[in-house]
Amino acid sequence: MAARSYTPRPARLALRSLVLGYLGLLLIAPIALIVWRTFAEGLGPVVDTLSDENTLAALRLTVLVTAIAVPLNAIFGIAAALLLVRHRFPGKRAIDALIDMPFALSPVVVGLMLLFVFGRNGWFGGFFLDRGIQVAFALPGIVLATIVVSLPFVVREVAPLLRELGDEQEQAARTLGSSPFTTFRRITLPGIRSAAIYGTVLTTARCLGEFGAVSVISGKLVGQTETLTLRVEERFQSFDTQGAYTCASVLALLAVLVVVALRLLAVREPRR
Repeated sequence: MAARSYTPRPARLALRSLVLGYLGLLLIAPIALIVWRTFAEGLGPVVDTLSDENTLAALRLTVLVTAIAVPLNAIFGIAAALLLVRHRFPGKRAIDALIDMPFALSPVVVGLMLLFVFGRNGWFGGFFLDRGIQVAFALPGIVLATIVVSLPFVVREVAPLLRELGDEQEQAARTLGSSPFTTFRRITLPGIRSAAIYGTVLTTARCLGEFGAVSVISGKLVGQTETLTLRVEERFQSFDTQGAYTCASVLALLAVLVVVALRLLAVREPRR
């Protein structure tokens, strides 16, 4: 029987202090500073910022884009994971590599690519404009940019779990006459539920906080194509630091809610 590795108590305390200190310096302290600066001048400026129509429009656009992009990426992520893990076909490695491209590319490059494709002088921009559909500098372009940058999260969470589970139960169900949809709903989906939830939460967090790609494709039109992250930049560049801190605090609050939801779902999952 192998002996357990033992770490002296002073060493454990030192390691714990190092980790907590690192997190506090890089994460907790900046968030606390933003919240403190938000309320440093009282509730009046905060209420004024949150009641501003342009800020509310940015918040509504952020929520709308997230509500569109997250379900689409969740569905695509599960389907792509099933395709890559359960099937063999030519070009499989190429598709697997392409899914990881948003991790390697700068979001600004993603936005620029979409602008070249769907802009007025882009490959397909004129085609859509002739039919009354504006992609660049409008909601469709913002949604596309958000979908692209958050594309890999669900795939990369679900695919390893699918490999670990194997396909024996799925094959047995098909042998017994189960339809593909019933097999997926009764066997595959319960097995990958935790990974799908985790990937969806990560996708939600990325969609809420996306800046680079959206800043290029949206045009930053105040009150029209400005998301909440862009609103933070616009207020800061307009020397309205109180408004910038308030919008940043709202984004931080949304991020905290996403993390809390993740933890609650992670706790409830084993009980099921």
